[in-house]
Amino acid sequence: MTSVGDRSREASPDSGTGSGSKESGSRPLRSLAWTVYIPAGAYGIGQGAAAPVMVLTAIDMGAGFALAGLTVAVVGLGQVLGDLVSGQVVARLGERWSIVLASSIAIAGVIACLVAPSIVVLLGGILAVGLANAVWGLARQNYLSLAVPFAWRARAMSLFGGAMRFGFFVGPLIGAGAIALVGVRGGFVVQLVAVVVAGALMVRLPDPEGARGSARAMSLGATLRRHRRLLATLGMGSLLLGVARAARDSVLPLWSDHLGLSPATASLVFAAGAAIDVLCAYPAGHLMDRFGRTFVAIPSILLLALSYFLIPFTTSLMWFAVVALILGIGNGFGNGVIMTIGADAAPAEGRAEFLAVWRLSHDAGFLAGPLTIAGLAAVAPLSVAVFAASGLSAAGAVLLARFVPRYTPDRPRRSDRFETRRHGSTRPNNATMSR
Repeated sequence: MTSVGDRSREASPDSGTGSGSKESGSRPLRSLAWTVYIPAGAYGIGQGAAAPVMVLTAIDMGAGFALAGLTVAVVGLGQVLGDLVSGQVVARLGERWSIVLASSIAIAGVIACLVAPSIVVLLGGILAVGLANAVWGLARQNYLSLAVPFAWRARAMSLFGGAMRFGFFVGPLIGAGAIALVGVRGGFVVQLVAVVVAGALMVRLPDPEGARGSARAMSLGATLRRHRRLLATLGMGSLLLGVARAARDSVLPLWSDHLGLSPATASLVFAAGAAIDVLCAYPAGHLMDRFGRTFVAIPSILLLALSYFLIPFTTSLMWFAVVALILGIGNGFGNGVIMTIGADAAPAEGRAEFLAVWRLSHDAGFLAGPLTIAGLAAVAPLSVAVFAASGLSAAGAVLLARFVPRYTPDRPRRSDRFETRRHGSTRPNNATMSR
C-alpha cells in the first residue's frame, strides 16, 4: 500500500498548479477557444470523416472484410505505439514543436491514404495518423494541466474531450458530402484540411511555464518503474474504463445486426447516443471540479456496465435505442475524467513522460476492448461477449472506486475555490494532494 509520503512524492503540489499565465482569470477557459477547443473540434472532424472511409477504401482496393476491419485497429495500434515515445517527444521539444511534429506526421499519413496504391501503403498511412494522434493528444493534455487553474482543471479536460467528440460526430456528415464529390477517399480530403487547420491554430500558442523542452527526458522504463504502484492499480482501472468505452463501438453494431436492424437505423441509434455523449461533456467537468473525480468516474463506468448487462435482454428497436442512450450518458458523463485524473497524479518532474504512460494505460484498453469482443463473439454466443464487457466494466468500477481517492484530491478545498475566485488561479497544497 502506498503511504501518504509516497503519494506526496508522486503527486507533488506543483503538479496541479495553474501556470499563472494569461489563461488564468475568472473564466480561464474562454481564452483557450481558438488555440485548444476549436482546433480539437477541427481535429475531431478529420478523424470522424476518415473513420468510415478507412474500411470502405480497403474494400474498394479488394480487401476482404476481415482485412478491411483491421484498418480501425491499426489506428489504435498507432496510438499505443505513439504513447511509448510521446512523453520523451513532448519533454524534449516542448508543446509547440511537438504539435508541429505531430501535425506533419498526420499530414504525411493522410496523404499516403489519399494516394495509396496498395493495402500496405494504406495501413502505413493509418498507422502514421495513429502515432500523430498520441503526440497531439499528450501535448494538449500537458498544456492544459499546466496552464489552467486547478479548480477549473476538470472542466478544461472535459471540454477538450467534448470538442473532440463533437468533431467526431460532425465529421462523418461533412465527409459524406466530400465522398459525393470526389469518391470514397473524400473523407481523407476532409481529414487533411482539418489537420492543417488544427495544427496552424495551435502552434500560435506559446509553451506555458514548466513545459519547455528538456534534453534530459526520463526514459520509458524509468517512468514505468517510478510509478509502478500507481499504474498497477489506478492504471488498471484506467485500462478497464478504456475497454468499457471502446466495447460500445463493437457491441452496438453487432447487436443491431443480431436484431435484424438496417444499417441506416443502427447508425441513427448510434448517432443519438453520440449526441447525448457530447451534451454531457461540460456538466461532467463541472461536477468533477465541485464534488471530486470519484463522484463522476464511478457512476460513469457503472452506467456502462449496466448498459452492457441489459443489451442481451433487448429484443426490439425501442429498448435497444433506450440502452444505447444510457450508454451515451455513461460514456459522456465520464468525459475528461481520465485526462483529469492523470493531470492530478502527474509529478512536477517528468510530467510529460508520466502522462504518456498514463495515456498508454487507457489507449491499451481501447485496443483490447474491440479485440476482446471480437474474439469472444467468434467462439461463443454474442450475448457472452456483451456480458463480458459488463463484467470488465464492473471490475473497472471497483478499481477506480478504491484508487482514485488515493491518488487524486477528493475535491478542491473550499479555500482553494475562494482563492481561485479572488486571484484567478490556485495551487493545491500538500494536504489536498495527499488525501
